[in-house]
Amino acid sequence: MTLAEVIDEHVLQRYRELLDAEDAAFDELEHAFEDGDRDRFNADLTAWRQAIERKLAYLRRLGVEVAVAAQA
Repeated sequence: MTLAEVIDEHVLQRYRELLDAEDAAFDELEHAFEDGDRDRFNADLTAWRQAIERKLAYLRRLGVEVAVAAQA
């Protein structure tokens, strides 16, 4: 089965939810950074990373492999 055959309304809805969660986590991270609240920043950074991992895990379950760029 191809990826195009797997994508349906449910897949798109779930992916949108994961994107929204990642966006919300990043917003919190940004606010903590702007406020200079290091403890909250660290907690929000963890939450943002977890949101990204949930999104990537979902994509992997769908058969989408995401390449990670090498760090300079």
